[in-house]
Amino acid sequence: MYDGRNIFTFEKMIEQILNKAISEGLCALYGADIQHIQFQKTRKEFDGDITLVVFSLLKLSKKDAKQTAEEIGNYLQENVEEVYSYNIVEGFLNLSIDDSYWMTQFVLACKTPNYGILDIEKDAPTYLVEYSSPNTNKPLHLGHIRNNLLGYSVAEIIKASGKNVKKVQIINDKGIHICKSMVAWQDFGNGEKPGDRGIKGDHLVGKYYVKFEQSYKAEITDLVTNGVDREQAKKQAPILLKAQEMLIKWEAKDPEIIKLWKMMNGWVYDGFEETYRRLGVDFDKNYYESETYLLGKEVVQKGIEKGIFYKKEDNSVWIDLSKEGLDQKILLRSDGTTVYITQDIG
Repeated sequence: MYDGRNIFTFEKMIEQILNKAISEGLCALYGADIQHIQFQKTRKEFDGDITLVVFSLLKLSKKDAKQTAEEIGNYLQENVEEVYSYNIVEGFLNLSIDDSYWMTQFVLACKTPNYGILDIEKDAPTYLVEYSSPNTNKPLHLGHIRNNLLGYSVAEIIKASGKNVKKVQIINDKGIHICKSMVAWQDFGNGEKPGDRGIKGDHLVGKYYVKFEQSYKAEITDLVTNGVDREQAKKQAPILLKAQEMLIKWEAKDPEIIKLWKMMNGWVYDGFEETYRRLGVDFDKNYYESETYLLGKEVVQKGIEKGIFYKKEDNSVWIDLSKEGLDQKILLRSDGTTVYITQDIG
């Protein structure tokens, strides 16, 4: 039976079996005794799993490398059930191990509690693993599922290797995209809540994000039909102006907007938690962009004062990264509201 806390690889185990068998074989074939037998992993271009270096045994066999390897290989195939076949390349005996050996060891390992898991020492380093990090305007999609499973797996592998791990996510819970769902729910929701039709909260909020986009496109079409330039129509669509106004109110901490925001985000979090439970993933800590954007705004303000950032005529704030081979990036909109990069700075 394996001790799960002390990793003893399948390769090391087969080496022990072969080491004993080869020692017995050398005694039987040449009447010789040897303490050290040299193995190495078989090179990829040759068949085999483990290779015996024959050169050091020639003084015992008093024969050339090929004949010595042939005699040892034949002995092992006849006396060791794990050895399926062998081939010889100059002074190297390449041994192929029967698949049944690997399968047996794998099954035993699977039945062993905590196999391969090391204890975490007091001075073990701590690793931070971030994954999922969704927006609260829609449900998790296939990309999130992939990211969750990869992130959680990486965290558990690091933990099993004896390290401390903190699993975190940064939730994008504020911004214009969140306000789009909120505006659409106000305009078209008629007070609908997740429990009304048995729909998950994140799916319900996502439904109104889609509804916003549908209404937005319809309003653009109406404006263009009435002679408004398409680019101007994209900016003047009434439902978009509502969302922009809502974002300004949110950053100003308008009580009614904050109440609506907390309610709809709460629906989404309930939906996320259900999905996470079904996936079997968890987090040690959640970070929220609604708590970091103010830090970003402070940094932007300091950058303006130091001349690192600059304002355009419409009062939006930018940084010029052309010297770094990038382009200009907006940091604050003309109405003073933040964008993704502002929150990242925070």
